[in-house]
Amino acid sequence: MTTALLQDTDRDTLWTGPVIDVDVHATPPSLEALFPYTDPVWVQGARERGWKGPNGQALAYPPNAPTTARDEWRPEGRPPASRLGDLQQHVLDPWRTEFALVNTAYGVDSLRHPDWAPALARAVNDWLIAEWLDRDPRLVGSMVVPARDPAAAAAEIERVGSHPRIVQVTMPVRSERLYGQRVFWPIYEAMTRHDLVMGLAWGGTSEDAPSPTGYASWYAEEYAAEIQVYGAQMTSMIYEGIFQKFPGMRVTMLESGFAWVPTWSWSINKKWKGLHREIPWVDRLPTEIIRDHFRFSIAPADLGPDAHAKRILEWLGSEDLLLFATDYPHLHTDDLGRILNLMPESMRDKVMHASARDWYRLDRVGA
Repeated sequence: MTTALLQDTDRDTLWTGPVIDVDVHATPPSLEALFPYTDPVWVQGARERGWKGPNGQALAYPPNAPTTARDEWRPEGRPPASRLGDLQQHVLDPWRTEFALVNTAYGVDSLRHPDWAPALARAVNDWLIAEWLDRDPRLVGSMVVPARDPAAAAAEIERVGSHPRIVQVTMPVRSERLYGQRVFWPIYEAMTRHDLVMGLAWGGTSEDAPSPTGYASWYAEEYAAEIQVYGAQMTSMIYEGIFQKFPGMRVTMLESGFAWVPTWSWSINKKWKGLHREIPWVDRLPTEIIRDHFRFSIAPADLGPDAHAKRILEWLGSEDLLLFATDYPHLHTDDLGRILNLMPESMRDKVMHASARDWYRLDRVGA
């Protein structure tokens, strides 16, 4: 049993209430699929150069890695999660999903061109709206932005952010600068003015190594160590005062797991108590800021034995922090029935739909 695949178990055996899935993926089947939504100058440039698209997607999700997609969700001749009908058949219909939040991790940030990257982001967003959101009322979307260029990213939020089915802005967790720094304020100003969530997503590229101290030898090392990047970004945003500057700011950690959150937050609490004089604008405990401004998808859960897992859920200190996600089409082996059974009954309804409905203002969208 997994969070994503029902297998031979009836959905109602696991959960009879509503389901809101905050992380499913849509992948353009090819760069050519974006050409109808792309300015002709960039279509011409891609054809002349033989360019097939940014490499960031393949770096974050190696195409043949088992974790990138379940075997039964790998279609012949095209990337996984590249057709709406597959998502409907594999997740939306069997789960009777009320809403699913579509994230398009296309690696726009791995394209360095200062004009082409914003053009590619525009094309991806227009493709997502036309080919997915407009074709299934259960879908809401997370727009992509050229994250390396805050001014261009803010401009794209202004262009698309008022769309009634766009509820989030995807930002890759790896970046050249920590997201608490002031260079990103134009993005947050636009994001909060449009009442959008920041979705901090797996992957991303930077000019430096994808770890604090150098390059890993193997993908398995990068995969296992990505949690430290999520933690660094969360610490940066809290300590640099983003949530005092933008009190409406909301951040969802996608594909980060959550078992690490209690101990990480205790650690930054301790440092804040000892060094508060240096960051006086952080006017309350970091754990309180996390509970007000962060949410975490449950795929993957990364929970250990039951006794430990129960303690982790208790240590979160809130029943509102976790959001159900399948992370379609990626492979995780978490047992949803086990996760739900470890939670107090009062928490299950929040995890499966209620917290996401409030966090993403989905009552405004309508089904």
